[in-house]
Amino acid sequence: MTRAVFLDRDGTLIEESGYLDRLDRLAIYPFAVDAVRLLNRAGFKVIVISNQSGIARGLIRESFVAEAHAHISAYLSVGGALLDGFYYCPHHPDASLAAFRQRCDCRKPAAGMLTAAAADHALDLSRSFVVGDRWADVGAARAAGAKGVLVRTGYGREAEAAPRPGVTADLIADDLAGAAAWILRQS
Repeated sequence: MTRAVFLDRDGTLIEESGYLDRLDRLAIYPFAVDAVRLLNRAGFKVIVISNQSGIARGLIRESFVAEAHAHISAYLSVGGALLDGFYYCPHHPDASLAAFRQRCDCRKPAAGMLTAAAADHALDLSRSFVVGDRWADVGAARAAGAKGVLVRTGYGREAEAAPRPGVTADLIADDLAGAAAWILRQS
């Protein structure tokens, strides 16, 4: 079974921009290529997991999410960094679109996206990591039996200042580059 690093998208891999709905608003952090490439070279699968409630709220087209993911993947691949998959949750319990209005097992902090990726890629979640800028990301790590890293980019500084009872990170890092360096030292 393979190890993985699951990356939250907005605020971790790319700059937080609210409900991302256009490619001209998509900005990939400058350290993302190097961080992902280092994780690739160490033998980790690198998989993006993202709550996309903007779909459920009617603010983002589901087809745009696929377009954004293709853009991110292409950008990283130019620098020799490979993303092994993208998983997203389009649901929200208060969705304005009835088709997406539900409590699901894929919306972080639930572990559904991680378990789906584990089944698709033969991953060992107990040897894997989740990196994100919100406590929901760390909660998903805990729910899946993985290690959780909170980064200070995106909403991370706000999250760090407002700890969640019962949810603790294995590490709080400045950014994805710092998280990747720590993950590599753990291996």
